[in-house]
Amino acid sequence: MKLSLSDVTAEEVVEPEKPKYPTVNGWTADPTKFCAGLPGAVAPLGEFDPLGFTKDLPVQEIKRFREAEVTHGRVAMMASLGYLVAEHFHPFFGGAVTGPANSHLAQVHEQAPFFFAFLVSSIATWELGRAIIGWEAPLKAIVENQELEGRTWFTKLNENYYPGDIGFDPLRLKPKDAQEFAELQTKELNNGRLAMLATIGMMVQEQVTNQPLF
Repeated sequence: MKLSLSDVTAEEVVEPEKPKYPTVNGWTADPTKFCAGLPGAVAPLGEFDPLGFTKDLPVQEIKRFREAEVTHGRVAMMASLGYLVAEHFHPFFGGAVTGPANSHLAQVHEQAPFFFAFLVSSIATWELGRAIIGWEAPLKAIVENQELEGRTWFTKLNENYYPGDIGFDPLRLKPKDAQEFAELQTKELNNGRLAMLATIGMMVQEQVTNQPLF
């Protein structure tokens, strides 16, 4: 018995379903773009990732890297300002906290241990709040991360969370327009990157010389 081509049913080719990403602050993740399309790539460096940290990363891991970058950038901006100001203007604790800024925290611990404990507790509370707002619960993250080739287990940002946007905007500076938000985010990232380099430079200088910056 001969079969004609019309009798042969071709198997249907089933394409894998592409993941759908929510739009947050005007950004919709695009895995085909550099850093999933997040802002921050500007001239002259452009898509700067010489060590390939973001190569072949899933979107949620890129978001986690960006969360770390923007958070460390914010801390560094405050730290760089602290280095420049606190060494010459230190009215607190009766002027007893002096010298290189690298030693100030240890001096605060000695001069006012209760205030030091309050400071540490405040930072821990802030970080806990950031974790509740932006991150999945660890047990839920383990389940949802099973298909990510073991890159991460306990950590996963919420799907509707934009890296770094914890809702803290007392001066109402956050733009509603997506393009304006991307531009402002890029400025923040660039200033944070510069501050991270500046802060590590000041830390190393004081560690080597054991003297204030100026």
